[in-house]
Amino acid sequence: MNTRYQVPAAGPRMPGLAVFPLAGRQGVRAAGEVGLTTRAIWEGVLEQAVREDEDVYYLELSDVTFVDVAGAGALAAAAGQLRDGRRFVVRRPPPALRRTLDLLWPDQEGIEVSTS
Repeated sequence: MNTRYQVPAAGPRMPGLAVFPLAGRQGVRAAGEVGLTTRAIWEGVLEQAVREDEDVYYLELSDVTFVDVAGAGALAAAAGQLRDGRRFVVRRPPPALRRTLDLLWPDQEGIEVSTS
């Protein structure tokens, strides 16, 4: 993925989301929040990731402060579209994303959450 996506914060209460390709591995690093105003970017990133050919696609989320339920659902839906053996490795997600995935999509194959 060579595309850089960014929605700047529109004001003090409007969070932004920036997404950059990872160096040395297939995936992206995101910073900001996934919510109503940034969901289209998040879903675009996930759609592109599903089209990739790599077995592992990394989502580095250590600089993401929040992912709403719809953003978590988009991740689960994208993981459901991956062919057998492929997976997302979600690195250092915000705690709420991990809890939401565990609660609503506990048996979702295709998502590996890593805290390191």
